[in-house]
Amino acid sequence: MKKVSPYLIIVASFLSLILVGTILLFLPISQTSRGALNFVDSFFLATSAVTNTGLSPVADLSVTLTVFGKIVLIVLVQIGGLSVVTFSVFIMYLIGVNIGIGDRVLIKETFNQDNLSGMVKLVKRIVIYTFIMEFIAFVVNLFVFVGRYDVLKAVGISAFHAISSFNNAGFDLLGNKSLQAFNNDWLLNINTMIMIMMGGLGFIVVNDIYEKRSLRKLSIHSKIVLKVNLVLWVFGMLIFKISEHNGGSLSWLEAIFLSVTARTAGFSTINTANISALTTLVLIILMFIGGAPSSTAGGIKVTTFYTLVKGVSSFSTGRQVVTSKRLIDTASREKASLLLTAALLLITFVMIVILLIDNVTFENVVFESVAAFSNTGLTNGTLLTLHGGSRAILALLMFAGRVGPLTLLSIFNNKWYKKDFHNVEYIEEKVMIG
Repeated sequence: MKKVSPYLIIVASFLSLILVGTILLFLPISQTSRGALNFVDSFFLATSAVTNTGLSPVADLSVTLTVFGKIVLIVLVQIGGLSVVTFSVFIMYLIGVNIGIGDRVLIKETFNQDNLSGMVKLVKRIVIYTFIMEFIAFVVNLFVFVGRYDVLKAVGISAFHAISSFNNAGFDLLGNKSLQAFNNDWLLNINTMIMIMMGGLGFIVVNDIYEKRSLRKLSIHSKIVLKVNLVLWVFGMLIFKISEHNGGSLSWLEAIFLSVTARTAGFSTINTANISALTTLVLIILMFIGGAPSSTAGGIKVTTFYTLVKGVSSFSTGRQVVTSKRLIDTASREKASLLLTAALLLITFVMIVILLIDNVTFENVVFESVAAFSNTGLTNGTLLTLHGGSRAILALLMFAGRVGPLTLLSIFNNKWYKKDFHNVEYIEEKVMIG
């Protein structure tokens, strides 16, 4: 019997969920008025939800979608954040179905684990942790929204925002200006940032902190994720504060929120269409880097960025690529370089297609393309002006960013199950580089 690649199953599971979501959102029962979402826009919105991106083809989801449509959207966000594999295995566990080796392999590949030990236990912890965090966020959100809306609507908005923020999705039901009306609301801003951070760090890191309860005992992966995230959050905040000093003069709360949401949530408390060139550049960089592996965030991931920076600095000083007194192996460095190359090629290709279809500026197409690939819901308004073809190609880029370029490439490897499939050794040849 021919073995099916786990990478192909992962890709197919996301595609299937997107297809189901597209059909449900396209139904009249999901839309407040007929034709509010055409099929391409429904596909775009479903893809954006499943990939936890948050980009929307319509300005205001709260008036475009019915209650049924909003429920469909947030369910897609929830399943997409957990991953179809995780959600399916958890349901199998609840109903008592035997979870075989194939399912455990899928979990292992989904969360980039090294072995099959404890995979079901890992899934249970991830789902429970997700629901606990979202419930806490929901309760805190109630304190913000109950006084502004009637109780039933406040409950709906609070739950929607809790799920969206923890999954780094960026969707909201607060109008067409994201969280700009709440830019000075400390409770909502801090609660949203904490959820973005906890979702973006990933369960592997959070669980490591919970079990070790000591920074010195943490795994190297956790140390890298925490260190790089902290540096990028502070760096982004300072740059945004300095960059916008002569323009809109961002408050410290707005500056730190923008730095956190860029990695890669997509909520916004300011109008990103009016930001300076420097702020735009730094936003693009932060979006491209993204969050941690096995998290709800997108991008090339902080560990990839760290490995690449370490490689450059080590090469320039003639030293080995070492972190925390451990040598970063060659395979990890090659994987990081391959991921960077694949990501840049994908984004460049999409940019070329969009520039051929639509009359938009280079700066705007870079921003929207990186936001799509990194699964960040930030937009400078260009998305709403794009034609259907451009939106469709951006949707595919969101999908590629969520499942990962390396996962997509791996489905073409028909010898994935063999530890060593290089049966022939070739004579090495040096290629002139640089």
